[in-house]
Amino acid sequence: MDSPAGYRIHDNIPLPGNLDQVDVHVTRADDYRIHVLPDVDRAVDALLTELDGRRAVVITDDVVADLHEGRISAELAARGQLIGRTAIRAGEKSKSLTTAFELIDWLAEVDLARRDVVIALGGGVVVDTVGFVASAYMRGVPYVNVPTTLLAQVDAGIGGKVAVDHSEAKNLVGAFYQPKAVISCLEHLRTLDTRQIRSGLAEVVKKAVIASPELFDYIEANADDLLACASPAIDVLVHAAGAIKTQLVGRDPYEVDLRRPLNFGHTTGHAVETVTNYGPVLHGEAVAFGMVVAVDVARARGLVVPEVADRVTALIRRLGLPVALEELGAVPRVDDVVAALLKIRQIRDGSLRFVLPVELGATVIAEDVTEDEVRAALVRLR
Repeated sequence: MDSPAGYRIHDNIPLPGNLDQVDVHVTRADDYRIHVLPDVDRAVDALLTELDGRRAVVITDDVVADLHEGRISAELAARGQLIGRTAIRAGEKSKSLTTAFELIDWLAEVDLARRDVVIALGGGVVVDTVGFVASAYMRGVPYVNVPTTLLAQVDAGIGGKVAVDHSEAKNLVGAFYQPKAVISCLEHLRTLDTRQIRSGLAEVVKKAVIASPELFDYIEANADDLLACASPAIDVLVHAAGAIKTQLVGRDPYEVDLRRPLNFGHTTGHAVETVTNYGPVLHGEAVAFGMVVAVDVARARGLVVPEVADRVTALIRRLGLPVALEELGAVPRVDDVVAALLKIRQIRDGSLRFVLPVELGATVIAEDVTEDEVRAALVRLR
């Protein structure tokens, strides 16, 4: 008997000829848009378009909730699409398994279904934590990032690396799980303080050094406008950072090859964040200092032209970012940073990879950087 129209499935799968093994071939493709929009009205319109009538929850933090969440939740509620909204405590300490489990419990309580959408509204802590929660709940539900900080718009909200921190190491528990869309509203950046803006600029400097001399020139030429978060300079920056990161991530979205230029500054940066207990040092500040350490190691090895090394360090300093241990919000001991790096080496199966600049737009991945080299660089940068 024929099956009803639309339900007929016909497969003829032969039994395996090789009884010793079954070869498995699985592929996955993720496609999504990054919207960079000037104002809240257009950002809300883009969000509604991406939702396409689906129900959604909004997860934010208690600071962003007061600044930006009301309009989005109101629009969703008016259309009968809002399931619920909640806010975590602002700050890096909320990027934890405890927070993730609390959010998973909440999603179960509000009966979020498999095709419903989770909206992550906030900075890097929110998009990282909520993205991880979305990847785990029901083995994966769709989520949309609405990043509200510069760092989240140029980096954390893009690329699908989602994770929470652990006492042993930053981002120790996580997944690779791409968002359904990213909607960056430049109007949201007007509420940022200067320190948050500088933190975001660090991640753009990173991309410029590893992949785009043109972007590096642009940051140098427009540093004052960028520090003021003035449009149209910031508009160009957010567009460029998104385009560069997506191209780099697209080459290896699941980090099969762990030797990735995007980790420039992050080896030492993550160690600094860990030993300062996730909070006193912003992520961008830690990355900026990590870049300076990497530049110093590259200079000592004779890999980078001194003029380029000086130029990178000068731009980081000009943007008001730390270039010495004493300039960090919490000053770690050299021994503690080295110990944290050795722990990272243990987690990475004995390899401590440093991305070292050679020139603007070109880097090498060094897996033989020694404890003595790092210690010497940290001492020189005091």
